[in-house]
Amino acid sequence: MSNDFTFSIKSICLDENYRPADNTRITTNFANLARGRYRQANLRNALTMIDNSFNTLAHWDNPKGDRYSVELEIISVHVGIENGGQAFPSIEVLKSNIVDHKTNKRIEGIVGNNFSSYVRDYDFSVLLQEHNKNQSQFSVPDDFGVLHGKLFQSFLNSTTYKENFHKKPVICISVSDNKIYHQTENQHPILGVEYQPNETSLTEQYFKEMGLQVRYFMPSNSVAPLAFYFFGDLLNDYTSLELISTISTMGTFQKIYRPEIYNANVAAGKSYQPDLKNQDHSVTKIIYDREERDQLASKQGKFAEEYFIKPYKTALKQVASRSS
Repeated sequence: MSNDFTFSIKSICLDENYRPADNTRITTNFANLARGRYRQANLRNALTMIDNSFNTLAHWDNPKGDRYSVELEIISVHVGIENGGQAFPSIEVLKSNIVDHKTNKRIEGIVGNNFSSYVRDYDFSVLLQEHNKNQSQFSVPDDFGVLHGKLFQSFLNSTTYKENFHKKPVICISVSDNKIYHQTENQHPILGVEYQPNETSLTEQYFKEMGLQVRYFMPSNSVAPLAFYFFGDLLNDYTSLELISTISTMGTFQKIYRPEIYNANVAAGKSYQPDLKNQDHSVTKIIYDREERDQLASKQGKFAEEYFIKPYKTALKQVASRSS
């Protein structure tokens, strides 16, 4: 499968001077913050929130709460089909790096964190809607997510990934407001209290096609559980600082993007259902255009259809039909 695609990556620093490139996936949380008259203040405030959150969690040998800062890189992945012409911008993730100001060392964090994909936009915003257009009851195509899953796993198995990243990715996203989460007795010193959902979801199934499993934890400085998608053993394959880099980064973005859940004034209890209409929450000073983000997902899904799905339809169908 890995021979069906070729991959190349580009990296750009996500700091207060970041400006999205013309061909970036601008539905990503960080790119949305980086436009408009308040772009620099948005980015500066978000990065400060990330650093503060990191130091709150990494409190040992850190009496002033200023030992660490987090540096972020946007990793853009382009995919090409063998003998298929031009590379297509397929995936964007974030790579975290940790600066220890006490030892003056730079520590590698986790790759993944945020996850955005043109093909996923196509699957959810174009394919799924077309499939259900004339149906009385919602359903999912039999092969939904299969191509995307093989594309993602092909990237992870590629020489490009192995040359640039030493561990498998961890992706951290919001919980679903359609499910109820029940607190368990399990508690991790960094990830916090574990929750379990009452049912599976289409998102879980989609990530499963990518080879990822999921667990839900509420860290000590959060008011709601986060969904952690991972390979292997989440609790033992990563160091405390690596896990904290993901929690602080994605917890911050969720406070900005989902304040009703992640900046709520009351923390999740033993039984918890997220509520996007919750009025008892605080709003950050960071300006985020949620409505625009939803519109762009559809536009970029159609972009993927026009420039990737349709031109390479035969080759992609062969890839999707192969067993792993």
